[in-house]
Amino acid sequence: MTTSRFPMTDAARRGAMTRGEHESGAPVDVSRRELISLLTGACVTGAVAGTGLSASGSALAQGAPRKGGVLKVSAPANPSSLDPATGGAGSDHAFLFTIFATLIEWDYATLKPQPGLAESWSYPDNKTLLLNLRKGVTFHDGTPFDAEAVKFNIERAKTSQRSNIKADLATVERVEILGPHQVALKLTQADSALPLILSDRAGMMVSPKAAQALGNEHDRKPVGAGPWKFVSWSDNQKIVVTRSEAYWKPGLPYLDGIEFAIIPELNTGLRSLIAKQNDFAYSLQPNQKQVIDRAKGLKSVVGSTLYCQQIYLNFGKGALADVRVRRALNHAVDRATYVKLTMAGLGEAAWMNLPSTHWAYDKSLANCWPHDPELARKLLAEAGHKDGLDLNLLGYTDQASVQRQEILIEQFRKAGVRARFSNGSIAEKSAQYFVEKQGDGLLSAWTGRPDPSLSYSLMYMKNAYFNASQTEASPELTAALLASRSLDDIEGRKRALAKVQKIVTDLALVIPLAFPPELVAMGPNVAGYKPSLLGKPKFDLISLTA
Repeated sequence: MTTSRFPMTDAARRGAMTRGEHESGAPVDVSRRELISLLTGACVTGAVAGTGLSASGSALAQGAPRKGGVLKVSAPANPSSLDPATGGAGSDHAFLFTIFATLIEWDYATLKPQPGLAESWSYPDNKTLLLNLRKGVTFHDGTPFDAEAVKFNIERAKTSQRSNIKADLATVERVEILGPHQVALKLTQADSALPLILSDRAGMMVSPKAAQALGNEHDRKPVGAGPWKFVSWSDNQKIVVTRSEAYWKPGLPYLDGIEFAIIPELNTGLRSLIAKQNDFAYSLQPNQKQVIDRAKGLKSVVGSTLYCQQIYLNFGKGALADVRVRRALNHAVDRATYVKLTMAGLGEAAWMNLPSTHWAYDKSLANCWPHDPELARKLLAEAGHKDGLDLNLLGYTDQASVQRQEILIEQFRKAGVRARFSNGSIAEKSAQYFVEKQGDGLLSAWTGRPDPSLSYSLMYMKNAYFNASQTEASPELTAALLASRSLDDIEGRKRALAKVQKIVTDLALVIPLAFPPELVAMGPNVAGYKPSLLGKPKFDLISLTA
């Protein structure tokens, strides 16, 4: 996961989970006086309530879309991969959405499923998902999109040794082709989460011809059926995409192309907008809102998001295998102070992996981890750590991540926990934690998934990529997760997911910290940006004004 995902910041993954590589990008020519003026204001206070959005400047005064132009974006992380099946960072999505189309799409405000490459879908029985595919679509290399392509993609995601999304499709037993543009996914059990799962990585269709011909090189030379075609990727510097004239949505995209400048340091990225070197920056920190508001010509959009800053715990390793230790760490954290100091009060304390604005949020778990250093010490002593606990964590090198680390180190210290961080780039440290199993935990973020069952499955199911222990947390959790996907009514699913969240909380499998708001900044020439609850930008509705 994880962005610093911020994981990866959710790229590596935010982005999952992004910001932790070296500073890059062209020099920004801004006077020292201007920088001091823009970057040293008092913090903004307040809260992002519900799913409301706010825009400053003329963000809402947008004219008719204009076709043409290249959008220059400040991106906070180098991708882990540009192949949707092999990547590991949530922050990869901003790049993937430009190149790949998904079988199912989602509504920006609610994340409800909508038609994509699959025009329609249905469940003829509770163990079959029938997909009716869009006709006349081709991949960027001219390969036709059809039932054979879907079968290839699903089977590749499920069986490839390099696939990181096997858990996404765990309930898919096989794919049956019923016609040139119709497939049936045969399931091991009822799975109401599957349509939204197919709006994410598992539903991003790659060209079978390109994937077979390029092999591992497809990570760096992706071929999809999205709004733009891949042009180039210079590591830690720039990614370029250009318009696909054969894109299947009439009139889209508006932009001729997009150039992503990889700038992990968020202040540097924002300054590149002030200097008019870039047009758009995302995954910004709440305390940068005032900088945007004071900068001449910039505008911002703020919205609620599923993006959860958290410490991933390897709950099958060493001292962390003891639930009392994991509970102690959760009680050691003062979330209200964390939000105040790292988010200028604009975030929401996290008690679980879903924010209060989400339909599956369980309000009974609010404040389930009250800040209590003495209780934390008592639990550690009961677990055999009377002299305290040494905790080796991994993290990212960007300024915002280091600030979060310093706050947590002090909070842990008061509870008798000696926390140490080993820092590096998002890609490096995420791989060390999730793949090489180094460290006790990772300070990063979960960048969210359209369906909550998928989020919990990817983090806590046995052998899931974001479960560093690779062990089963408990049979009860496994059963509860499967049950949450077997119901098709919203109230039934809400009750089932409440049970999932209760088990995860009781077992203290993670240290959720806070939900920052989505914050993007854009120049006065950018129109049409539409934020989503997922908090990961899509660019196909953006246009550049004259």
